[in-house]
Amino acid sequence: MKNTVMKKFLLGAVVLPVLFSGAAVAAEQPEGYASDGRGGVAKDSSGDCWRTGYWTPAMATYECDPDLLPKPEKKAEMPAPAPAPVPAPVVTEPAKVTLHADELFDFDKAILKPGGKQALDDLVSQLQGFKYDTIVTIGYTDRIGSDAYNKKLSVRRAEAVKSYLVKDKGIDADKVFTDGKGKANPVTGDTCKGTKKTKALIACLAPDRRVEVEVAGTRE
Repeated sequence: MKNTVMKKFLLGAVVLPVLFSGAAVAAEQPEGYASDGRGGVAKDSSGDCWRTGYWTPAMATYECDPDLLPKPEKKAEMPAPAPAPVPAPVVTEPAKVTLHADELFDFDKAILKPGGKQALDDLVSQLQGFKYDTIVTIGYTDRIGSDAYNKKLSVRRAEAVKSYLVKDKGIDADKVFTDGKGKANPVTGDTCKGTKKTKALIACLAPDRRVEVEVAGTRE
C-alpha cells in the first residue's frame, strides 16, 4: 500500500512539471489569432479573423488588422522619360530654276534635245530630299513671231518638260502643272535692237527663250 501511494505521487510529480512547463511556453508565445488547423488564420463567414484572448493591438497583422499598422511607404515612381520630339518637316520657299530653251530645244522646236534631257536629269538630282507638293513648268519665247504662235510654242515646250519629268523621272503627273507665257516678261528687256530675224538678233534674245521650273514642298 505504501508503495502504490509513492508511485502515484511520483507520477504526479513527473506529470505536473510537464504541464506547468507547457503553460509557461504558451504564456511566453501567446497566439493573437486562432488557427484554422491548416497553418492559416481562422476567419468567420464575413472574412474577419478570430482573435484569441491573448490578442493585443501589438499583435495586429496586415492580413487581419491592416488599419492598426502603419501604412508602408510608397516608393516614388520615376516619371517616364518624355518621348523625343519628332522634327517637323522644313517648309521651304518655292525653288525656281530657269532652264535656257536653247539647251532644251532646237530653235522654234518643242522636242527635247539630249542636252535638254541631261539638264532635266541634273535638276531632278538637285531636288532630292524634297517632298513635292507642286511643280510648275512655264514656257517663254522671244519676241520674234506672232503672239498667238509664241503662246502655243511656249505651252508645247512646257508640256514637253512635264512629259519627261513624269514618264522618264517618275514624278506624279497630278503634281506637275504647265503654263505658257509666250513672249511675255522678256529677260533681255530692250537691250536687243532690231526686228528682223537675223542670227545676231536670235542670239541676243536667247535668254528670253526659257522654261522656268518652280518646285514647292517640304525638305525631309
